[in-house]
Amino acid sequence: MNIIHISAECYPAAKAGGLGDVVGALPKYLNRAGHKATVILPNYKTEWLKKADSDFIYEGKAPFGADIVPFTVHRVKKSVLGFELYLVDIPGRFDRAGVYTDPWSGHAYWDEMERFFTFQIAALEWLHSLDAPPDVIHCHDHHTGLIPFMMKECFRFEKFRDIPSVLTIHNGEYQGKYSSENYSYLPAFNLERVGMLDWDGAMNCLAAGIKSAWRVTTVSEGYMEELLHYCHGLELLLQQEEQKTIGIVNGIDVDVWDPEKDSYLPKNYTVKTIKSGKKANKKELCKIFNLNEKRPLFSFIGRLVLEKGADLIPELIERCHEEGVEASFLVLGTGDPSLHTLFKKMESEYVGYFDSRLEYNEGLAHQIYAGSDYLMMPSRVEPCGLNQFYAMRYGTIPVVRKIGGLADTVIDLDEKEGYGLVFEEFATEPFLEVIKRGVELYDKKELFSRCRENVMKLDFSWSSSTDKYIHLYKSIQPKKPVS
Repeated sequence: MNIIHISAECYPAAKAGGLGDVVGALPKYLNRAGHKATVILPNYKTEWLKKADSDFIYEGKAPFGADIVPFTVHRVKKSVLGFELYLVDIPGRFDRAGVYTDPWSGHAYWDEMERFFTFQIAALEWLHSLDAPPDVIHCHDHHTGLIPFMMKECFRFEKFRDIPSVLTIHNGEYQGKYSSENYSYLPAFNLERVGMLDWDGAMNCLAAGIKSAWRVTTVSEGYMEELLHYCHGLELLLQQEEQKTIGIVNGIDVDVWDPEKDSYLPKNYTVKTIKSGKKANKKELCKIFNLNEKRPLFSFIGRLVLEKGADLIPELIERCHEEGVEASFLVLGTGDPSLHTLFKKMESEYVGYFDSRLEYNEGLAHQIYAGSDYLMMPSRVEPCGLNQFYAMRYGTIPVVRKIGGLADTVIDLDEKEGYGLVFEEFATEPFLEVIKRGVELYDKKELFSRCRENVMKLDFSWSSSTDKYIHLYKSIQPKKPVS
């Protein structure tokens, strides 16, 4: 099969979160399974893309309301990606360093609607020019949610009407809501179908994708169940479309996340050398952050936002310090400015007990996974989560809240075949209790070592999930007429 992924993110070219990791890995594993999978991405001015060698392959013009938007398509020369990456270059729209936000101010770009509308139209315009249509077009989140609608309804894209489309919801909180009249920016379609773009009196790109796509997936079975009950206003729509929904848990790219070969680590290791490897990486990490390497190290890596439960961490650390919990804490991430201020204040208040690095730093993230004893994920919402997989790949035990994909992928140590530490209620007290359990486990050296080895042996690669996607793609192929 020829599968086209269209996305706003793709690691390592442009990444803001888990979406980028998924789109940077799934196509590679589809190719390894014998299919042809490619990715179409906006041509941002990220550091990776500025250095990438690419070939010009197409020049076109995309309709955008009454305007015509010139664009070009470039193909990144085959490299270590494992798939073909095509870049849609639209002057004035994506020639910026940030994906969604300005990295200097932290504010979202003001022209989000124009950026992603034109990207989607241009991507389809280029695909329309090709002789051989794809077998499947796989879209990701609201940034590409209009593509299934345009494939079905826009006159100029009529040849895509019988091409299956799949929409994956990576995060139902972000929906791409705009004023209803913005439908006029799309290529012409039968206005009797304009209701396909509407939800609750607004143009809603995610809703349009849910209504129009042949199949709708989410990144875990548990998250799909949650969305059917609450999806920031779209739960009724998902219930109506439930027959075409499916949850498929994400995997991780074990080529990128491999402690035996990871170039970011001071010392590489395998499950056989985990004791010395973890010790060396922890020593280096504690040296950087002035933490006591003899205490268990609990780390948090991710966006400092309410969704990730980052606001629970300051009070947790304060309580642990007050109660004399023998542990160390480390935070890496960016997000809510008020949390930035609070963490900076805590750095001076809890010297030797807590430290933070308030930035996006891929290399440091790898070092923290390798050097930590535990990874904290106290999420309010977690569609799938990838950090728990990365942590376990590096022999670090996950400490998670039982929600969404975390509930699907982390089993508490007190349960049969358990390997993580899990709490349920979103509150400081149960979070504190599970941290204390982690400290107790750390002090039981032999048991802790076995637990660490067990999580490192678990397989969270894309292999199983890729098979499920292939089955899904095959199940929606139009039946060919019998000759």
